[in-house]
Amino acid sequence: MTSSDWDAVRLFADYLRVTGVAHIDPEPAGDPALRGKRLGVLNGSSWITLWSNLFGHRYLPGVHLINVGNEAVQINFMEAHAQGQPAPPQSNIDTFTRYARDLVELAHVNAVLITCSTMNRAYPAVQQALKPYGVPVVQIDRPMMERAVKRGGRVLVVATHGPTVASTQALLRETADASAQAVSFCGITVAEAWRRLAVGDVEGHNAALSAAIRAKLAEEPGIDCVVLAQLSMTVLLLSYPDPVVEFGVPILTSGQCGFEYVRSLLTG
Repeated sequence: MTSSDWDAVRLFADYLRVTGVAHIDPEPAGDPALRGKRLGVLNGSSWITLWSNLFGHRYLPGVHLINVGNEAVQINFMEAHAQGQPAPPQSNIDTFTRYARDLVELAHVNAVLITCSTMNRAYPAVQQALKPYGVPVVQIDRPMMERAVKRGGRVLVVATHGPTVASTQALLRETADASAQAVSFCGITVAEAWRRLAVGDVEGHNAALSAAIRAKLAEEPGIDCVVLAQLSMTVLLLSYPDPVVEFGVPILTSGQCGFEYVRSLLTG
């Protein structure tokens, strides 16, 4: 067996430890209040499933995670964004609505979570489609935004992927409006972090994010918290598990805030 074969074997083994395979029995271990529950996970692309499963299992031990999503959805909204068209396109929203119905009708999930920040614009349509089934729908970024708005002060919104920016900022405004609180925010897009992630350089992704956040905090000392706009960016916490110590302000991620909220929803 060559070294490359060994690496591939280990890759498959580690991947399956995180994702598991489809099954109909409850998860073999986890929180008794969560075992037997199923969460439908609506992803904007198939590669983010690894993030959904890793952070989902971390904060929802015992929940069976059932993922849908493919590259075609992400390519479609990336092309729309590049052409100056609305992102996401209506066709993406229609696709997410179909996927959500599949999760309910085929997998009988207890709730549906939209993990894609660009696709958070699909929330009203998905919620309306699932209303007859009585299945709740959650935007993974919304609990993070609610925490940021509740803290008050000035929020730094950080993204790495261009199509995400407008959707994330719109959600922050909507969250503030819903709570009748004014919100002040500024934003940066760290394209270098996205480029590093795209080639598997997670440490480089985290280093680029860290450097950009530190620079912005030094430039604008009045920032009270940081919001990371995409689920993929949650890997920053693997390098900096205590952001307040490292950066001097809280750094909120959807991978933590979103799944913690789902836990409270599923446990009632």
